[in-house]
Amino acid sequence: MESTWKKYLTDWNEGLGVVYERFVLNDYLDDLIDRHQLRSVLEAPLYGMAGVSGINSVRFAERGCELTLVDSDWERLQGVTRIWTRLNLKANFVWHGDFCQLPFADNTFDLAWEWAGLWYLPNAEQLLRELARVSRKLILIAMPNKLQVGYLMRKYLIDRDFFPTIDERWVDLDRIKRVLHDSGVLIIDEGVLDVPPWPDTVMPAAEVLKRLGLKSKKLNDQFTGEGWRWSTMAYYLGQEPDLRERVMKYAWLDHAPVPWQLKTIWAHHRYVLGYITR
Repeated sequence: MESTWKKYLTDWNEGLGVVYERFVLNDYLDDLIDRHQLRSVLEAPLYGMAGVSGINSVRFAERGCELTLVDSDWERLQGVTRIWTRLNLKANFVWHGDFCQLPFADNTFDLAWEWAGLWYLPNAEQLLRELARVSRKLILIAMPNKLQVGYLMRKYLIDRDFFPTIDERWVDLDRIKRVLHDSGVLIIDEGVLDVPPWPDTVMPAAEVLKRLGLKSKKLNDQFTGEGWRWSTMAYYLGQEPDLRERVMKYAWLDHAPVPWQLKTIWAHHRYVLGYITR
């Protein structure tokens, strides 16, 4: 993971899939802010999603929430801080090496959340307990959907070396819900997010074709070069104001009025939202 996050501190070309993921997530976060009057937010750790580290919570800052971002890697945190300076947005950046004990008092934040990073941690269970402890209202957790076609393709065909490096037990949402329940959290919502019409392989389309042995110059040219650049940062910086409109035309399945369980076979992520009951 290290070489990947370092690349994206300066190269903001994330790919269509990640840009889409950020926009549908932003819509969900907007809804959370409006429904629950969120004013203070903690994201810990700030990494997990592919692409540029540290910008998962940009929408909270744009909406005026007091935001705290925690990372255990000093170099990455400094890079993220520089990115936020470019965005001209405010956040509290905290370096902390132990996610088993967050440096905050009980009931500090309206929302404590984490997106797709649990499987990188040596003790994800304790982080979940800590997120519940420091929240006074809500906790939001999302992880990759293990039933999705792209996940299975990645695991068994194109990225098999990745999976021995992570703790795959934490893609089990039932496991996450049990820990939250034991921590005094009532699950008030669960479902899927990020359901575009392409599989989630967590790598550029050109690299997927290469690993599958599809050596077509026409296909390769279609997914490379300046004509195939997708950057959420360009949108946030006002350089591509039409980017959301171009990307969200693919959101018909995310917006389809059908039970979320029917979308699970194709959804890239599952999430749970809990309410602190203690």
